[in-house]
Amino acid sequence: MPLLGFGTWQIDDSDAPAAVSSALEAGYRHIDTATGYSNQRGVGKAIADSGLARGDVFVTTKLPPDNADRVRETIEESLDQLGLDHLDLWLVHWPPNGEARPDVWQQLVQAQQDGLTKAIGVSNYSLAQIDELIEATGVTPAVNQIKWSPVEFDATIADGLRERGVVLEGYSPFKASNLEDPTLVSIAEAHDADAAQVIVAWHVAHEFVVIPKSSNPERIRSNAAGATISLSEDEVRQIDALGH
Repeated sequence: MPLLGFGTWQIDDSDAPAAVSSALEAGYRHIDTATGYSNQRGVGKAIADSGLARGDVFVTTKLPPDNADRVRETIEESLDQLGLDHLDLWLVHWPPNGEARPDVWQQLVQAQQDGLTKAIGVSNYSLAQIDELIEATGVTPAVNQIKWSPVEFDATIADGLRERGVVLEGYSPFKASNLEDPTLVSIAEAHDADAAQVIVAWHVAHEFVVIPKSSNPERIRSNAAGATISLSEDEVRQIDALGH
């Protein structure tokens, strides 16, 4: 699973082909969408038109909590809209009605066993809810996709996921961040970069998956360049300290 992904939340289906094509041209090989984003057809078109081999693009989509009673139908619809015969990762987008729902998780396990997706995970789950899934089914989610950024950094969550063997994937990396924060600006200047690129680099340094989103081709390329910046251990510690 590439540490750098391209997020597509709030990108309309009609705009998705151009945005995702720009991301693939910029070197992204991990595309994140969801049934709830209503843009899977546009995402699929960009992947099909890219000329890239299926094995070269990591594709994630998500099961809406409201679809907890039609799990199999939802993944089949996603595959049809994306134009794919399998996903690389399928996530439960939110805990249905705020509950872990091991019965829903078991259906994701079945979809994986049937070859519809290579890996399965969750999004916006607590450590306790993840433990409930593991205890009930014996299957650990591969990923927990959560809102994450330097100011939301919480070592308890990061360590807890790592101890369970769950990959932390962060979404909305810039939304809660102050891109004019003196720490970020100082580190950015030292690397001839901008603060957004430093945030991407910080995720990569921790081996957190990061999925920045933009529709602007220049910003798409700029965000990708952040993944090539190597931060020192001291710089990573300084950024960690921004966490509340």
